[in-house]
Amino acid sequence: MMRTRTFVTIGVLGACGIAVGDPAPDRALGEIAQLDKAIDAATRKMDNAAILALWADDGVSLLPSTKPLVGKPAIGKFLDEVLGSLKGAKMKAFEQECHDIEVSGAWASEWCTEHQLVELPGGKPPFEGWGKLLLVLHKGADGKWRIAREMWNEAVKP
Repeated sequence: MMRTRTFVTIGVLGACGIAVGDPAPDRALGEIAQLDKAIDAATRKMDNAAILALWADDGVSLLPSTKPLVGKPAIGKFLDEVLGSLKGAKMKAFEQECHDIEVSGAWASEWCTEHQLVELPGGKPPFEGWGKLLLVLHKGADGKWRIAREMWNEAVKP
């Protein structure tokens, strides 16, 4: 019975496109970790072009109290408006920690927590915020993982 169950399990996994002993999931985890590092670096630099390059062309960002941002042009416009309202601001600290990466073929998901401290110009008090994100990632035909969907909301200060 146990032997039959093992063969059935291997057969089901194979039918779902999951190769037993396949190194692809480990490779995907490493590639997604690199994407997370790129998100971190671009955010620290407040580099909208670098951030936008990490998005899929048809990406969707779901932020609190706003309409969905659909596609790179809408996401880019939003990023430019935010950064435009923060002329002279500097990212003093940014921490992001992602958890529970799950990969299914060319799709993956993970959730992250983030904390940022932004120094504002003109003697204004700094902005300090915490957030929670849910990311849905897609690996394109070019082999690069990109953000396909993002949902962000405010987190409580630890």
